[in-house]
Amino acid sequence: MAAKLRKGDKVIVLTGKDKGKQGEILTLDPSTGKATVQGVNISIRHTAQTQQSQGGRVPTEMPIQLSNLSFIDPKEGGATRIGFKVVDGKKVRVAKKSGEVING
Repeated sequence: MAAKLRKGDKVIVLTGKDKGKQGEILTLDPSTGKATVQGVNISIRHTAQTQQSQGGRVPTEMPIQLSNLSFIDPKEGGATRIGFKVVDGKKVRVAKKSGEVING
């Protein structure tokens, strides 16, 4: 099955503590169904001091379920679902809300 969300897509969080936050997908793991989104699901990681780094409390983005994310419509700006359409013999992603073809 083709991937509806891809690395670099602008998404909005639908549920959870970060509901309503928007960000860009940094990493995507289809096998676990999770993605890491910039500025969303921040967790504090405690790192030990080394010769190269100071150490201490480092904020890190943690993975979030794909079902809790929705693509942001490029034309209308809200959350939208993604469909597929064949244009000029090539399968492309399409925003369901506006019908806009999604590049990439």
